[in-house]
Amino acid sequence: MAKSYENAGVNLEAGYEVVRRIKQHVKSTDRPGVMGNIGSFGGMFDLASLGIKDPILVSGTDGVGTKLKVAFAMDKHDTVGIDAVAMCVNDVLAQGAEPLIFLDYVALGQNIPAKVEAIVAGVAEGCRQAGCALVGGETAEMPGMYSDGEYDIAGFTTGVVERSKLIDGTKVSVGDVLVGIASSGVHSNGFSLVRKIVADAGLDFHQEIPEFGGRKLGDVLLTPTKIYVKQVLDVIRNCDVHGVAHITGGGFDENIPRILKPGQGIEIKEGSWEILPVFRMLEKWGGVSHREMFNIFNMGIGMVLAVPEKDAAKAIKILEGYGEKASVIGKVTDKEGVEII
Repeated sequence: MAKSYENAGVNLEAGYEVVRRIKQHVKSTDRPGVMGNIGSFGGMFDLASLGIKDPILVSGTDGVGTKLKVAFAMDKHDTVGIDAVAMCVNDVLAQGAEPLIFLDYVALGQNIPAKVEAIVAGVAEGCRQAGCALVGGETAEMPGMYSDGEYDIAGFTTGVVERSKLIDGTKVSVGDVLVGIASSGVHSNGFSLVRKIVADAGLDFHQEIPEFGGRKLGDVLLTPTKIYVKQVLDVIRNCDVHGVAHITGGGFDENIPRILKPGQGIEIKEGSWEILPVFRMLEKWGGVSHREMFNIFNMGIGMVLAVPEKDAAKAIKILEGYGEKASVIGKVTDKEGVEII
């Protein structure tokens, strides 16, 4: 045992225990193409095994942000790993890419193996939902960098798409309709404002909220970000998808225009989907203007697909087959900007 290192606050034995604990979770994410085992210096993947003729690699990285503060308050750590995966794989999905591999980075002041295992178990669950393999990662114990009990988590993914099937927005046309897919909740954006609203309103994360069916506020806010990979890839295979927007930080205003060409805009019809109760309560508690809510949160829509009108019904039927709530929420116009009717 490295006593000198332990005296400095780093427990190597705890690190070894973490590796032992997480191997089963990592193994559960295995998929065709994965080479090697956890513990190597690098994660390997045999791209040739996929039979893709002209592959384009699409990579994404992200974290969970200050949603982690809610996890600390609730002492609940088994869902934030799902969030880390979702934020990355949903991004590469927007280019039509199938995520293949994922790596995570967990940094904390004190290595508590049971807590790290819970975090990584969430990562593994997210990878299983996305169909990608957890091929590596890093757990960094850094005494003095984080407050007691706190940590940070980030992730990185790489996906692949045939060049001919790459979705880059160039096909989006005026008249395309926007198919919105329901979110599971706040997902992993806007939590700096969420926490301020909760604090300013004198609320507590452990408080049971009647509007949420008596569930604790913290549990509602920790609902994991929905992973859309398998269902959206099925739509892409069977419909003419012109653009895909992942509704993250910046809400509708920042994210949907990312798939448009100059001179194009969008028109959103409010009432064409369910705005989840959590957003209505945040708006009420925080005194946030209704229009501004769309510029901050996903408002109940986590992913938007731009498709020709003739393909909308088929896309929705496929999504409903996966248990998703989906509907036409708007259209592409020839007026720049985002108009919500």
